[in-house]
Amino acid sequence: MRKAGDVFDPTDLYRLDGNLPELTDPVLLYHFEGFVDAGATGRLAIGHLLAELEHRVIARFDVDRLLDYRSRRPIMTFDTDRWTDYDTPELAVHLVRDTTGTQFLVLSGPEPDREWELFTDAVATLVTRLGVGRLVSVHGIPMGVPHTRPLGHTAHASRPELINGRPSPFGKVQVPGSVAGLIELRLGAKGHDALGFAVHVPHYLAQAEYPQAAVAALEAVTGNTGLVFPMEGLREAAAKTDEEIAQQISASEELSGAIQGLEQQYDAFQSGAQRENLLAENMPMPTGDELAAQFEAFLAERDERDG
Repeated sequence: MRKAGDVFDPTDLYRLDGNLPELTDPVLLYHFEGFVDAGATGRLAIGHLLAELEHRVIARFDVDRLLDYRSRRPIMTFDTDRWTDYDTPELAVHLVRDTTGTQFLVLSGPEPDREWELFTDAVATLVTRLGVGRLVSVHGIPMGVPHTRPLGHTAHASRPELINGRPSPFGKVQVPGSVAGLIELRLGAKGHDALGFAVHVPHYLAQAEYPQAAVAALEAVTGNTGLVFPMEGLREAAAKTDEEIAQQISASEELSGAIQGLEQQYDAFQSGAQRENLLAENMPMPTGDELAAQFEAFLAERDERDG
């Protein structure tokens, strides 16, 4: 049990590869699974990069200290009469090269359940040790927007200059905390440049995988950092998903009418004629329950087919 005055070394939370190359102000892109991520935006974006780009793990965190296994149990495989596999959780830093050969870092894995402050201090020591020039996070948030319009995003940063004073649809709000947010807050206070992009995902697609949101997230990262990512496969997946959604909508007058209502509200907002924000939970949606219910049925059918 911890006692008042106890001091803990944050570097005890991870093991760093001793064979590190020379890095020059690398970007650290990070995302943790477990917090709000509408459309699986951050998970798809990070997963795409690690699947498409050359990379290797250079640091691993002690998940036994950071995770509550009983709150989200890892998958084990039982085959006939014995256990054959265990999906070991991994919270790690990857050294990655973009398509131009520029090196950057990716920190990903499950969001820690405990020791948030110590974990944040541990990330800070890695940022200093690796000479990180900028930290960037991505995730998705549900908004009252139609998928037929360009996806926007809310940018936030430890310094306004990092996002060029981009206007936000939010005022002052209080929301449940996250490790990603705490890293930006704490490291920003220590003088590190930290920012993030919350992609606006149509609220009726928030529970599904929506590749278009991951495309928007990575485009925002590229625009801010200059990193260049392979996007063809992700854009193809996004186009396929949008085509399937369009087919579902065209087959239902109710869905078509609801989407048209969202389009009208979105267009009015863009022209400055209506409300100050597009938060799904703060705006009356036209036949929103019916819209969500029908899309849930559509997405369940699609998942069953793909599975």
